[in-house]
This record gives sequence, C-alpha cells and structure tokens, in this order.
Amino acid sequence: MTPMNPTPEFGFGTQIRKSPYFDATVRWGANAFSVYNHMYIPRDFGDPEQNFWNLVTDAILCDVAVERQVEITGPDAARFVQMLTPRDLSRMAVGQCKYVLITNAEGGILNDPILLRLGETHFWLSLADSDILLWAQGVAVHAGMDVTIREPDVSPLQLQGPKSGVIMQALFGEAITDLRYYRLRELELDGIPLIVSRTGWSSELGYELYLRDGARGDALWEKIMAVGAPLGLKAGHTSSIRRIEGGMLSYHADADSDTNPFELGLDRLVNLDMEADFIGKAALRRIRDQGVRRLQVGLVIEGAPLQGPNTTFWPVLKDGVIVGKVTSAIHSPRLGRNIALAMVSAAHAAPGEAVEVAGASGRVAAKVVERPFYDPAKQLAVAQAPCAA
Repeated sequence: MTPMNPTPEFGFGTQIRKSPYFDATVRWGANAFSVYNHMYIPRDFGDPEQNFWNLVTDAILCDVAVERQVEITGPDAARFVQMLTPRDLSRMAVGQCKYVLITNAEGGILNDPILLRLGETHFWLSLADSDILLWAQGVAVHAGMDVTIREPDVSPLQLQGPKSGVIMQALFGEAITDLRYYRLRELELDGIPLIVSRTGWSSELGYELYLRDGARGDALWEKIMAVGAPLGLKAGHTSSIRRIEGGMLSYHADADSDTNPFELGLDRLVNLDMEADFIGKAALRRIRDQGVRRLQVGLVIEGAPLQGPNTTFWPVLKDGVIVGKVTSAIHSPRLGRNIALAMVSAAHAAPGEAVEVAGASGRVAAKVVERPFYDPAKQLAVAQAPCAA
C-alpha cells in the first residue's frame, strides 16, 4: 500500500506545533486538523464511519503526539506524583501504567492522564488536553520536594484494533504478546527508541508507541505502515463513535475543573483513606459525605441519525425544565442509535428515565441508559427498542 496523497503545504503558523508524524499523516490521507495541547492533531481521514469500522474490524494507526508527557524525576518523584492524584499509587510497580485523575483544591478534575512508571524515581503523565506541565511546575515551587519536571522529547502513536496484536508481533516478534494490559516495555524498532504500552483510547485491543526521538517520526510511521498495511492496518484518527460506545471520557467535553470524580462514577480512582496527602483531599471528603447533585449518564436519543458529533452542549429537559446537558453525542452505526454521554440532575439519572434533548434539529425524546453502550465483552448494551418503549 502506498500513501494516498502527495504532501501539500498547509498554511499553519509556528505558534501551534506540528507532531513528528505530521507530514506522514498528510501523505496518508489526513485532510483536517484540530488543536490539542497546543499542537495539531489529525481529525479526518475521509469517512469517520469507515474509520470506525477500520478500528473495530482491523486496526488503525493514529497520530496522538498531542498526548504530551510531563516527566517527573528526582528523589521525591513518587511522593510528588502521589500529591497530584487521589488514586493510591503505593503499590504501583516500575513498568506499570495507571489511569489517574489530577484534581485541584476543590476536588475538580484538571486532567485524566495515563501515568507511566519508567523507574523508581521516573514517571510520565501522558496528558489529555490541559496545561498540567505548568500546574505541576507551579505545585513544585512550594512543595519542598526534590523533583525535576519537564516535557521530554516523546511523541506517542496509537496502534488500535483487533489486528493490532498480530501487527505488533510482526514488528517486534513473539515476545510482545507477553506485555500485559496497562504495562510498558522499553524497545527499539530498527534502532528507533520507544516505550511501548498496552494502553489506548479506543475501547479496543491496542498499543501505544512512545517515540523518544522526534527526528525519527516519519521513519517510524512508514515502518509501521509498511508492515501493518498488508495485515489490514489503515491510517486513521481516534474514533468518537467507539469511545462514546465505550463510555470513555473526553476532557473539556465530559469533564473539566468543575467536575468531580463522584459525579462521573469514578470513585474507584479516589482513595480518601490512604495516609498520603493529595491536592483536593479535604474537598473530596466533603463531596463524598454530602453526596452529589448531578451524575453522568448514558442517553439514547431519538430522531434521524446524527451526522457528526455535537459541537455545543445540548440541554437535557424534563417536563420542559433543563435538568442537565449532553456532553458527547454521536450516531453509532453498529448500534443503529444516537448515543450520548450527559451530565444530569441526580434526581433524573436512573436508567429508564424519559427526557428530552434540545439538539441541533430541535427537541427529541431520549432515555437514560447504563454505560457503556457496548460492553467490554463486545456485547450490545443498548436495547434496540424505541425510547418511548
């Protein structure tokens, strides 16, 4: 397989950074970008529905270099990282990854990164879209700890989909099959230095390849595609369809600094009984004891298939009164339904609750359902019955 397009010249300025894979993604069909962590990220390789099917039936390679790394090193690195998150890290081993929340003093979520432990005193926070580098550096000023905090030359790719394991074996050999979920390994591909982890933002089998030399980005992309394309690999972008099916959060859409973990049902990521202190501990204890006034839910929305994701927050109404908002919505071709994540009043969060959504085409009926819409065993979790049933 050969790249789809010659490389055109995009009229971008220098204020927003390009990834090491930028030119490669354009050659392979990227034709639209957005900005994430002050970098351009490919958002369109043609038909988003085809991108979804490529992901769930074969495999896709995604430029996610925008997942910038905050590197924390030094004698107090472990203690400092624990201060940033309410998740108990006391048993986190070298070579392990964990999904964590970064909270502020009010218990609000500033980011939901993957934390990687590369050594006893060496950590990366692999970020969603927010300036956690500045936050961590600011916290360190008054923390009284011996740490160094910087952004390293690290740029991830995501190789995701059911065929990703076969492709990884072709790239790295049979030994890669021993890499467990949420574990990492230091590897090389023809001399290109990498950290490889069994993680990803797709709800599918997948790997992330963290390039440790930005000058090798083009070469890495082409090597992966040369091996993977004959096995079904396509160039692609992160799929809104699949991540909403899986109930996965998108920061700034489904969570922000005014959202706390209990509203999202992420109690498992908060340990208020551990001895270690962390930013927001007192506030989260208070929120836990008082209870929350709103909750994230799944919605099935009636009406014609949505032609793309929502670009504004749509009001959720009960008997004409606004009781919440849709944060992420999409049409799932696999489920044949419009599905959404929403934040609604706790009084209207029970599965089966009938509501309305004031979307782009006016008010339509909707129903609260359990998340995820497509469960980890890959079974349908959303009934095909109409909302009125």
